[in-house]
Amino acid sequence: MGHRFAELAFTPAVQALQERDGSRRSYARMEGGDDNHHLLGERETAFIAARDSFYMSTVGESGWPYVQHRGGPAGFVRAIDERTLAFADFRGNRQFVTTGNLAGNDRVALIFMDYPNKARLKVLGHVRLSEDPEVLAALTVPGYAASVQRAFLIDIAAFDWNCPQHITQRFTADDVATAVGRLQGRIAELEAEVAALRQAGGVGAIS
Repeated sequence: MGHRFAELAFTPAVQALQERDGSRRSYARMEGGDDNHHLLGERETAFIAARDSFYMSTVGESGWPYVQHRGGPAGFVRAIDERTLAFADFRGNRQFVTTGNLAGNDRVALIFMDYPNKARLKVLGHVRLSEDPEVLAALTVPGYAASVQRAFLIDIAAFDWNCPQHITQRFTADDVATAVGRLQGRIAELEAEVAALRQAGGVGAIS
């Protein structure tokens, strides 16, 4: 079976285009050997736990795909085990497009982005919805003022790390605040050193 993501994503039509473009031979090597890229490892688990948002795609009864952005505190998406992801469905605008789509087709595609480090993880899976109070309580994020309506449990079918090419680096306000805080701390240290040298007579007055 080999690379499970390639098995699901590289349909005959996709393979035909790879053949025409000259990339088929290299991708064909991914499809041999033992099953891989379907069980989360430490790298994937840590990467997902650090994310504060992701993109999720479903397909509706009309056949149209629907892509939704999901956000929350870092770590709101959790790896329950090597085969399962879970997150709380926080109350939103009550359109229920994603949830309604899942009633007819439980397949989802997820993309987790780390813009500062230009990294991207793609996940394919099947969703189970739960309103079990114990499950909801386990996925509630302490200190986050949001109402939890249901839980999304995702049985992972495959995942793949994507090429970093063309990922534009972006930084959150917290990222910038952390970087500026380090600079301000270093400036304060240098100012203290200059002041100490002045008091000791080692540095002349600075106009």
